[in-house]
Amino acid sequence: MKRRMKKSGNDCSKLEMNFRKYREAILYIFFGGCTTFVNIIVYYICAHLLLLATAPSTVIAWILSVAFAYLTNRIYVFESRSRGLAAILREIGAFVSCRLLTGVMDLAIMYICVDLLHFNDLIIKIISNVLVIVLNYVASKLLIFRKK
Repeated sequence: MKRRMKKSGNDCSKLEMNFRKYREAILYIFFGGCTTFVNIIVYYICAHLLLLATAPSTVIAWILSVAFAYLTNRIYVFESRSRGLAAILREIGAFVSCRLLTGVMDLAIMYICVDLLHFNDLIIKIISNVLVIVLNYVASKLLIFRKK
């Protein structure tokens, strides 16, 4: 019985060590998933309930999800230490600039696949968001929230 308890303690310790080691990636995936959820829900509301076209629905979803992503990335994922209005504005500017590039990519994917090729908009939105998450992580890690 003692052996089991000890093994369980080791498993917990290993889990904790792995979480510490991969904390940033785990939190990025979690909050990236939350951001994707915000993006898809807002898109759905705009496109399916408010009956807006694909492009405006995508843009509105992008704006709200970028605001959510900035706050969660700054506070929880990368634990930004930037202080002062000028430093925070630079950080926001870099964040929005990188997100603008992937936002344009999302808009292009949605336009081509939904408006031109008539694929299911929600499936394409999910696929597009997966690509966006990967590119945004690289940009955030290497350019925006890099450790100084």
